[in-house]
Amino acid sequence: MNLTTQAIGTRQETGTVVRGADLEYRRHGDCWVSPVVGPDIGARHSAVDAVRIPAGRQWSPPNAAAAEQIAVVLAGAGVGTVGYEISRMRAASALYSPMGSTYSLSAGDREMTVYIWSAVPSMGGTASTGRPGTGRPSTGPARFRSLWNGETWLTPPAANVLFRPAAGHAGLCLRCGIMLPGETLGVRPHEGSEAAYFVFEGEGQFYLHDRWVDLGPGDGVYAPPGVRHGARNPHAGHLASRFVVFGGSVAEMPSYLADDLPDL
Repeated sequence: MNLTTQAIGTRQETGTVVRGADLEYRRHGDCWVSPVVGPDIGARHSAVDAVRIPAGRQWSPPNAAAAEQIAVVLAGAGVGTVGYEISRMRAASALYSPMGSTYSLSAGDREMTVYIWSAVPSMGGTASTGRPGTGRPSTGPARFRSLWNGETWLTPPAANVLFRPAAGHAGLCLRCGIMLPGETLGVRPHEGSEAAYFVFEGEGQFYLHDRWVDLGPGDGVYAPPGVRHGARNPHAGHLASRFVVFGGSVAEMPSYLADDLPDL
């Protein structure tokens, strides 16, 4: 995998810039997969893979139950399942699959592109995922969400939380941030977690360690624990468009992201 760092260097302790155009996909069954974030760039608690699902095909990894999974659809449409639950999926749809559960994503009449987070909780276990012996879901964290909910649309700049440890998820956290021209989501480090964020729509900038980097759709950043990161829409004028980012963290402590500050 060719990870472009654009003047940031290759020092893993200061983070890495990932370019979507440089991802190297390899065939995995009926689908195509490229690693995006993993041990090769210093990630210790999570991994992110980009998956392209051809029209009419399905992504259903056999080892999904061994880890928490969060998937976000970047392009295409189809159907997603988590255990016995099912939902239509399209660009901006997201699903959460707890540890011990299985999931699948099926593309419709055109290719679906999905970014998938995986994490094995290091402490505290995970939320209850079903009734003993049945595998059927019980009351607990939502399995399906969308980047485009009311809070995200109506209150920019905001880093709206879709899935978070405080809501019953053991470690993975997913946020969506939307910035109109001139708006910024706060730059600060998170000492107890590593984070990976990507561009969903528009062009803007991410802050990583000590500088701003220009990014577009499919591009992203990986920030190790303690590395300052944030995002902004630096554009101005009547032709400027919004800048939408999404991403998540793996927390070493369940209290991570217990605040309501508009940052990443």
